[in-house]
Amino acid sequence: MKIPFLDISRQNKAVMDEINTAMVDIFAKNSFIGGEYVLDFEREVADYLGVKNVVSCGNGTDALILALRACGVGAGDEVITTAFSFFATAEAIAYVGAKPVFVDIRERDYLIDPDMIEGKITDRTKAILPVHIFGAPCDMDGIKAIADKHSLKVIEDAAQAIGSRYRGKYIGNFGDITCFSFYPTKNLGGCGDGGMVTTENDDLYTILSAFHEHGAGKNGAVAKGLMDGEEYTFSIDEKTGNSYDPYRYYNYLIGCNSRLDAIQAAILSIKLKHLGEYNKERANIAGRYTDGLCHEVRKPVYGDDIKPCWHQYVVLSPLKYELCDYLSEKGIGVGTFYPVPLHLQKAFAELDYKEGKLPVAERICNESICLPIYPGLTDEEVDAVIGCVNQFFKERA
Repeated sequence: MKIPFLDISRQNKAVMDEINTAMVDIFAKNSFIGGEYVLDFEREVADYLGVKNVVSCGNGTDALILALRACGVGAGDEVITTAFSFFATAEAIAYVGAKPVFVDIRERDYLIDPDMIEGKITDRTKAILPVHIFGAPCDMDGIKAIADKHSLKVIEDAAQAIGSRYRGKYIGNFGDITCFSFYPTKNLGGCGDGGMVTTENDDLYTILSAFHEHGAGKNGAVAKGLMDGEEYTFSIDEKTGNSYDPYRYYNYLIGCNSRLDAIQAAILSIKLKHLGEYNKERANIAGRYTDGLCHEVRKPVYGDDIKPCWHQYVVLSPLKYELCDYLSEKGIGVGTFYPVPLHLQKAFAELDYKEGKLPVAERICNESICLPIYPGLTDEEVDAVIGCVNQFFKERA
């Protein structure tokens, strides 16, 4: 049986009629940037997550960069984060001129170890950036306690975690800013790039809104005032009167162009209605893996306060590459996220981390295997994956 590691066509097929209807409407209106579809999606996702403020943006990496900038992180600052994540987590920190400071993770759930954070805080530390890796929330109580003690910002990388819950609340409500990705392979994925930031803080919302659209207009002026600590007052001279928005061409901050387009917003809005069932299906698959896989592979263990959205189901084995080859030969796709921990990436060689510095992250990178898990994966296919994994170890007993 051939089982792909991921097949998003199964999910997309079920909503294609709704998507086609929305596309016809968008093209009829010629409203491709901003507009009602984007505003509606932002309101819908705010309601779903139970968050006050949402700003959509171009992609998950932009979301991280916008969040860091809004929190005032820049040259000379340090941001503490995990060594086990996609490169964009640390890349965004370096992009704004700050230094990523990597800490180790917990073996049982692959999440940043809060016990390792406080020892890395210096007078240059500006923020903590936990990653809800594979859709499982970090220990936000522990992280927030440390941040509050040292007056640090908390920026959550929830690129893989939309719909996951911590202590009964959806991720998106805990840090100062939470960052999401809508890359097509995510639990809520578009048909192209897309991202989002959420915050309960109205001032941060204003700043984020300004940064993602050139720092322009009244919003840009108010954001600059917030960042400078003074209120900005408009003058009549700034009204040109020759445009549908007379303030549009006045810029007050160096922002960027990072907007979610209407096509992606419409697709995401349609899929958002089904996100609960998508994540429930993923959880059912994860439960079958947990119950059926043999003990020769180590499975993730999450506390009662964590309800993952199961973006990935990741097992550990020192025979990682032999098992991957075996499954591939049987027609089963697997993922190997992430083979190189962030502190050992060549892009961060100047930070001078040595192999063995963060042993848990290094070991998990060498042992982690992602098994197929996505809406539309059948029980028969899941059982076939379980059977092949178990057979691999049976043959080596």
